Amino acid sequence: MDLIPTPGQVVSAAGNVAHTVLHGGLADLRRMPRTLIDDGELREVYHYLPAPEVPQTGDPVLLVAPLAAPALCYDLRRGCSLVEHLVGGGRPTYLVDYGRVPLEDRTLGMEHWVDEVLPQAVRAVHEHSGGRGVHLVGWSLGGLFALLTAADPQDLPIASLTVVGSPVDVTKVPLVAPVRPLLDLTQGRGPVTRAYRALGGVPTSLVGWAFTAASAQQVVAKPLAVLTHLDDTDYLAQVEAVTRFMSNTTAYPGRSFGQLYHRFLEGDALVGGSTEIGGRTVDLAAIEVPVLVLAGNTDGIAPLPAVRPVVPLLSGSREVRFEIVPGGHLGMLTGRAARGTTWTTIDEWVEQWSAGPDPTGPRTIGANPSRRYGSAGSRSLGQR
Repeated sequence: MDLIPTPGQVVSAAGNVAHTVLHGGLADLRRMPRTLIDDGELREVYHYLPAPEVPQTGDPVLLVAPLAAPALCYDLRRGCSLVEHLVGGGRPTYLVDYGRVPLEDRTLGMEHWVDEVLPQAVRAVHEHSGGRGVHLVGWSLGGLFALLTAADPQDLPIASLTVVGSPVDVTKVPLVAPVRPLLDLTQGRGPVTRAYRALGGVPTSLVGWAFTAASAQQVVAKPLAVLTHLDDTDYLAQVEAVTRFMSNTTAYPGRSFGQLYHRFLEGDALVGGSTEIGGRTVDLAAIEVPVLVLAGNTDGIAPLPAVRPVVPLLSGSREVRFEIVPGGHLGMLTGRAARGTTWTTIDEWVEQWSAGPDPTGPRTIGANPSRRYGSAGSRSLGQR
């Protein structure tokens, strides 16, 4: 809205305020309709119902939820939902959700998700879709889970991977870097370790605080931003949807958080390309399927230097493509700009690797010629 609003802006702002007061908000927060096709311990696999006017065709996409952050990250609001976009494009779309991890499951480690939850979800989607290859899309920790699952030889029908904002080198994460020397000094016996063991995990309130701290600048500027965008219905709806997302964070189970804390935060295990899962070593170099790596240009939780190092670690992958897209940690996945950047890149990637491409076909090393946005640091890497 201009410093001196135009009559049209005043009318739009008044309409938005009135609608918010009378109806409780501007955002359409209805979730896309879905049906449960498989479930198990901390595993619910959903199939999103096709749009009546758009028949579903092609390989399925399985959206992999992270721990602690709600799975509605993929279905934030109507008009700004990756699920809605995929379904509207005729793509068979699925989601694996973990729900809220109860206290009695606090002893579950990361191997539960890597060995049980994701493999079973992939098999369920493969069967439900008529035996087609499954394209995994994972955001944040969901992307790391997808990488670790694909790296472990389980003969899974995975067609491709897309990892969105998944930090591999946590020494480059601003929230972690200042405290890592202190973590080294405690040698696993410090107050953080004692606290999460006593609590059985990381409470919801602390998870929400971490998301807020990572976007402190936006939080401080939020009131002024809302006032200056009172005439922008889409902007205000996005603010509402993000606020709902932040209020739905869940707790981390104790043992899983302990592994993340000691191996990734304290030990920076994945920067070397491998880590211990369930008593064995899982190496990212074992991933053979194509991998798309997306990094947000303003991501405070998984900045570019934390995400980019995964590229050389994927030496066994048929093709690795690295792209920089607009947005912060959540915005790169489901922000307003993602509709014309992140989502179209995922569309192109899934289509490229659907229905079994000719393994003897040519590969191009270089920038994507059909990119719809500028990205000076992006590149496509062909692995032989």
